[in-house]
Amino acid sequence: MTRPATTSLVWFRDDLRVSDHPALAAAWAKGGPIIAVYIMDKAAARRPLGAAARWWLHGSLVNLRKNLAALGIPLILRRGATATILNELVDQTGATSLVHGRAVDDVAARLEADIRQALRGKGLEMNACLTNLLYGADEVRSASGDPYRVFSPFWRAALASKQPRPPIAPLRGQRAGAGEVAGDDLAAWHLLPSRPDWAANFVAHGTPGEEGAATRLDAFAEEELRGYADNRDRPDLPSTSRLSAHLRFGDISPYQVWQAALVAQERGLASSRDVQKFQAELGWREFAHHLLWQFPELERRNFQPRFDAFPWRDDEPAFIAWTRGMTGYPIIDAGMRQLWTTGFMHNRVRMIAASFLVKHLLIDWRRGEQWFWDTLVDACPANNTASWQWVAGTGADAAPYFRIFNPLLQGVKFDPQGDYVRRFVPELARLPADIIHRPWEAGGLILADAGVRLGKTYPYPVVSLEEGRARALAALACIQDERGAV
Repeated sequence: MTRPATTSLVWFRDDLRVSDHPALAAAWAKGGPIIAVYIMDKAAARRPLGAAARWWLHGSLVNLRKNLAALGIPLILRRGATATILNELVDQTGATSLVHGRAVDDVAARLEADIRQALRGKGLEMNACLTNLLYGADEVRSASGDPYRVFSPFWRAALASKQPRPPIAPLRGQRAGAGEVAGDDLAAWHLLPSRPDWAANFVAHGTPGEEGAATRLDAFAEEELRGYADNRDRPDLPSTSRLSAHLRFGDISPYQVWQAALVAQERGLASSRDVQKFQAELGWREFAHHLLWQFPELERRNFQPRFDAFPWRDDEPAFIAWTRGMTGYPIIDAGMRQLWTTGFMHNRVRMIAASFLVKHLLIDWRRGEQWFWDTLVDACPANNTASWQWVAGTGADAAPYFRIFNPLLQGVKFDPQGDYVRRFVPELARLPADIIHRPWEAGGLILADAGVRLGKTYPYPVVSLEEGRARALAALACIQDERGAV
């Protein structure tokens, strides 16, 4: 095959967009035909995607194919070994360069090494670009060269090293085709649920793909970023970005999100405090990826090994009650039902629900993390794991294990009128605000007026707050060293 001098192959990973995509922009700058590929390689995955995330991936790929087609670029879908498929595509398309997003964890880095080995001798120009993080996973180090284990100094060092760049200018025009190349039918990947279609309500809470991401970002910057610093913990208010799944799959770049927040501040739509707090949340995302890069076993092992001796309980009925949103604590049950019906849960409620599982119920954080992995559309191997270990007290820069969220007080503070609970726990909707977070304390007349029958229409608490707290602290005492520290 005669090779056009500038035919480029762009390998998409967790960066499923055409705007602000450094690898695609690098291929575009070469001026020749471009072929895009997305590969489903289960053998090279850190672990299989959860069911909810598979639903989101399907939507993102549909949108990516449409947006690439508008630029004259075909998207080839293939399943199998990544290195083998790329090797085949180079031969089939006559590509002279391969560009892709840079690895952000150890598994992806090993895959890249395999690809370089497989493509040796083909005279292929290869380029890896940072596409889905503000900072490379190994770029931010302490003065001694060690990785950071605490978020605040990590984030200060990151911002001191460089400020995030502005987004790349949009691509304009169309490219000539590079010939027909066979690929899979996306429907054959069976990413969507069918019988039953448990994701039917997901789209009402987020639209996968680049346009959905842009719409969500615009709404957040224009209307919801103002007051973010004070309201972001309120699940009853539209006060968070709800961009997590878009960032997870790269429907939008973190640079675009960063820039939009700065523009909102310049336009007077948000205070510097709001913007800095929001940027710090982006920073936590960076920190989580940094941790997973430096400590690859973060998904499976306690970051703090002393917790390996922690006496977790095997309580299947309690775990099932937690997954179904039937713990008897309304703020937790609202969050778990929001998760099941929408594929999303408000971040504050994630912390409350996670704390209850690992502390009041003494169930291993890994069971909760796996449940979130399967039910969250934004499930990310770095963020999900780092956040669970943070709540459990087992991770880097973790909240101390003895800091135990009280779901009653958390509900009263962050859902003061009970609107969030009413939305997702409708059997409690008629309870007054001053009792909705503690229905077990309501009198018989109040319950009757609200149509609530404890133990029938809504459960009693699976464990009392006092008993759960005491049990958690007793378990903690089992692993304390002679200095009383964990």
